Amino acid sequence: MNSENFTLSEKIVSASYIRQASEARRGHEQLIRHLLEQRKCPEEGWSEATIELFLNELAVMDSNNFLGNCGVGEREGRVVSNMVARRHYRLIHGIGRSGDIAAIQPKAAGSSLLNKLTNSLVLDILKMAGVRSVKSCFVVPMATGMGLTLCFLTLRQRRPKARYIILPRIDQKSCFKAMITAGFVPVVVENVLEGDELRTDVDAVERKICELGAESVLCVHSTTSCFAPRVPDRLEELATLCAKYDIPHIVNNAYGVQSSKCMHLIQQGGRVGRIDAFVQSLDKNFMLPVGGAVIAGFEEAFVQEISKTYPGRASASPSLDLLITLLTLGASGYKKLLSERKEIYVLLAEELKKLASAHGERLLHTPHNPISLAMSLDGLRADCDQAPTQLGAMLFTRQVSGARVVALGKEQSIGGHTFRGFMSHSESYPCPYINAAAAVGITRDDVALCVKRLDKCLKTLRKEAKPLQSSSPLPSPNSS
Repeated sequence: MNSENFTLSEKIVSASYIRQASEARRGHEQLIRHLLEQRKCPEEGWSEATIELFLNELAVMDSNNFLGNCGVGEREGRVVSNMVARRHYRLIHGIGRSGDIAAIQPKAAGSSLLNKLTNSLVLDILKMAGVRSVKSCFVVPMATGMGLTLCFLTLRQRRPKARYIILPRIDQKSCFKAMITAGFVPVVVENVLEGDELRTDVDAVERKICELGAESVLCVHSTTSCFAPRVPDRLEELATLCAKYDIPHIVNNAYGVQSSKCMHLIQQGGRVGRIDAFVQSLDKNFMLPVGGAVIAGFEEAFVQEISKTYPGRASASPSLDLLITLLTLGASGYKKLLSERKEIYVLLAEELKKLASAHGERLLHTPHNPISLAMSLDGLRADCDQAPTQLGAMLFTRQVSGARVVALGKEQSIGGHTFRGFMSHSESYPCPYINAAAAVGITRDDVALCVKRLDKCLKTLRKEAKPLQSSSPLPSPNSS
């Protein structure tokens, strides 16, 4: 209620009670006013009551919620199910207009305000997480792979003669298909093995640029967050290379926002060389439903160009979910989650190292990967060639999700390109292994249960392998 309605209420209920209620209401409004003034993530999270009050205020600004509204167009925010309307807080019009996802909608001032505020808040979070020089970003209602495709399609307008995208090898289907979907030819550059780590072969990338010709290369497509033993690409060296040859550089930062190391690499790459855009997932970094991403960059004009490439209006659901989440957590709440993730990463490494030692395996040494870890399965393979694959199935049936068992020798064809040693990011990695990741939101209980169940599975597999070995035929006396 506004001040006039509160005054009228004093004629019905005791004035002292109404004044107290008015002060309480003013507390909510002050938080909202501060958000509109600062356009940054509040330091402390809001209560659900404040968030719902704010969302309801936004909703009544949209034409589909006007009292007495008469809609005669083909898109009037009509929803037949009240359940659906409540799920979306009656913010039905979506975001953007037919020619620009970032444009203001005349029928939807509230939804447009929501969109602008969400983009401002997430920009603040990206800076807080480590990319201090980022200039612009926007939420797009597509997951990371399609977000990357949108970037490539935007670059096509700038580089009409380009056919190729250079990709330091990453065995991840969606980022590879993103290039094919955009109509380009991926050129995969194999990684180099340094100790246990798979790292970017920068010299090979440069040779490939020279071989293809810089003008025919759309961009270099690098990666930060990845499964060990692959580690984040050498972004500074690649960014310097892209600046040298005047080639765009797009970074797949799928779940890198949660890692200060990944964000530092992007910040440094943008400082010393060229990074045109970096794309990150909403579900992986902010614990939202799948279906949204943030596209960000160091040049506001290029980020706006990408937003204009998106055809038509877009769903407001990812923006709404992100706004609710950031207002709930506040900057301090998100920082706490990031800090806890780092602590649990150390715990996970310690527990996997102990487990590996107990089973005659070892934790692979991958200090440049700040999120993912890998434990060798050499002994398990020695017991039985199929044992690593069996381990993956056993863990899944025991409700251990996210752990990836990587056996050797698998081949996978995607869009005409054959990956040998698929999933291992290498044609010939020395050993099979199992991955586990300490991603944002992981708990100590998750680590304890995972290690306990993994231990049981390894013991079971080895126990089953012994009878097979003992029953194998003895060598013939004539065998050499």
